[in-house]
Amino acid sequence: MFNYYIFVVFMGRILAIDYGRKRTGLAVTDPMQMIATGLDTIPSHTVIDFLKAYFAKEQVDEVVVGYPLQMNNTPSESVTFVNAFAKSFGKHFPDRVLQFADERFTSKMAFQAMIDGGLKKSRRQDKELVDKISATIILQSYLELKQNKQ
Repeated sequence: MFNYYIFVVFMGRILAIDYGRKRTGLAVTDPMQMIATGLDTIPSHTVIDFLKAYFAKEQVDEVVVGYPLQMNNTPSESVTFVNAFAKSFGKHFPDRVLQFADERFTSKMAFQAMIDGGLKKSRRQDKELVDKISATIILQSYLELKQNKQ
């Protein structure tokens, strides 16, 4: 008779943030860091409080923020808001590292994913949903990049 043991290693989640001037989309991985899932869309002025509560209940190993670049690799005008958020994040969470990920085309990709998914036009105009899907795309891209580096 054979005994089989399965060892499951649980890691912390990876959280992605699509920070915007008004709204912020959030996505998170499962504890095995394999699947990116949309978490929520919240008003941007509440992000720090949301993160404090989320970090208190979930183990998060990494935080990734979409960084808005233009086609010529220069920062877009939205980078001002992202930089201000990053500074605030560092102040409130000095022990956490914030990674940046290129977020070019994520809104267009999110919109196309909604079309491909068969969502009605009224649902595709929901900007909160677009932000959450954008955060999920940022996170999935980050996971793929991470896997390709291994």
